[in-house]
Amino acid sequence: MLERTGKSMRQCLLVVAFFLVSVTCLGQNTVRFQKTKLKLGAQVLTVEVADKDPQRQRGLMHRQRMAESEGMLFVFDREQTLSFWMKNTFIPLSIGFFDDSKRLVDIQDMSPASSLMQAKFPSYASRKPAKYALEVNQGWFSRHNIGLGTTFKLLTNSKK
Repeated sequence: MLERTGKSMRQCLLVVAFFLVSVTCLGQNTVRFQKTKLKLGAQVLTVEVADKDPQRQRGLMHRQRMAESEGMLFVFDREQTLSFWMKNTFIPLSIGFFDDSKRLVDIQDMSPASSLMQAKFPSYASRKPAKYALEVNQGWFSRHNIGLGTTFKLLTNSKK
């Protein structure tokens, strides 16, 4: 009887351990982004909005590709020097920094992470205070003739 109880206990512990690992893994993937349309110059992008800390921390991590007409808009409470890195981000990106009036004040290209094991990442800080940052595929701003001083406008209500 003791042997049977010990085996049942081990099985129960394995089930509990599996459950805890599953919940932990699911928790890492539950960051959700609302989508909206953004007009920048003559271009319209579908952007995911990162306006809360969990969303801003996740960003475009672990993604392998992004469509040319998509991006991610980071929204902060106030203008400040913003700094981004490419931890676990495998898409070469360009980032545009925008001031409080949604005017483009800086554009930088960001190199993707080389692997999940990469320990050091370059940091990309805005050259001027910014309230918004827009990440798009690398070279997008130049391909679409979007330069400093261009302003953006949100076109639709956010959708999940």
